[in-house]
Amino acid sequence: MSRILITGATGFVGLPVAQKLVAAGHDLTCVIRSGTEKKLEGLKTKTIHCDDVFAQPSNWWADTLTDIDTVVHLAWYAEPGKYLTSERNLDCLAGTLSMVKGAAASKLHRFVGIGTCFEYDLTVGELSVNTPLAPDTPYAAAKVAAFTMLKSWFATTETEFLWARLFYLYGAREDHRRLVPYLHAQMRAGQAAELTSGTAVRDYSDVDAAADLLVSDITGTHVGPTNICSGKGVTIRALAEQIADQYGRRDLLKFGARPDIQTDPPVVIGQRTETAT
Repeated sequence: MSRILITGATGFVGLPVAQKLVAAGHDLTCVIRSGTEKKLEGLKTKTIHCDDVFAQPSNWWADTLTDIDTVVHLAWYAEPGKYLTSERNLDCLAGTLSMVKGAAASKLHRFVGIGTCFEYDLTVGELSVNTPLAPDTPYAAAKVAAFTMLKSWFATTETEFLWARLFYLYGAREDHRRLVPYLHAQMRAGQAAELTSGTAVRDYSDVDAAADLLVSDITGTHVGPTNICSGKGVTIRALAEQIADQYGRRDLLKFGARPDIQTDPPVVIGQRTETAT
């Protein structure tokens, strides 16, 4: 059993990760905002409240991480439609570096940071941990900056460092503004779903399956970057048709109603890095 502290435990990815860590018998502490406690209801965990996880000084983190073995840093600004270009990415980056400074002072054993497939050069198509990094949004650039600094900093310490890059996810509690919830909502309402041509290929995983991979990496011995992905690609058209078929309403899918974004890569598929045993 490890003593693990997690940020972002009430989030889309964080909650299933927290649930699985507790189910595996780990001693879990969650840093959460006041008023979000109900999201952890029924989960055997300690909680630490703070208004803004990214506004805490390094000495606060050093004190908070006393006797903690592993940090899982899932928190980040991720509001759909805004997060890719938001200036809040700078706040998240600065707050993460403050946390890391405190983690080093606390003699932490293992630090797990969460990245994104958007860090990679997406023109490559099939992405491994050896694919060159080429972020083209402030969000991806902030993640790359965090990864680069943390990798270099932890190399000078005895703290193990893992950086888990998430690919495309869907599932329970997903924000209604994202593709899969939008499709379900339109199908349930019997209303048309306006889509692009749907030819783009993406690596989609259910968030619960992704949480299984992430927990395996968190509690394993692998260090450095890893991909949290299915390793398989599906076209947006095929994904939409799978959802529409649950309602028997493919007729509601209006492909081509929205223009394709010419800068979007045609293929984004991850290659899973197996954890060490």
